[in-house]
Amino acid sequence: MYEEENFVVLETNQEEQFLTKLELLEKLQNTLSQMPIEDIPLDVRKIGSLIEQVNHLIDTTCELDLGPGRYLQWYAVRLEK
Repeated sequence: MYEEENFVVLETNQEEQFLTKLELLEKLQNTLSQMPIEDIPLDVRKIGSLIEQVNHLIDTTCELDLGPGRYLQWYAVRLEK
């Protein structure tokens, strides 16, 4: 898939959600900004700005560990018209 414009998002105790890339960016920005710095993955912490951190997450992984028993996962999907 060359264009990643839509994502399915899976989150602890939530129904699956379909988000646009912009919506996913906002969700990850909010999530990272609320996490204690020591809980953010080291490779992400080394990146300067929050938006660069979020883009790095989207480009390199599909999951963010939110602690024991909690998760946030996202996968690119192609929606039929």
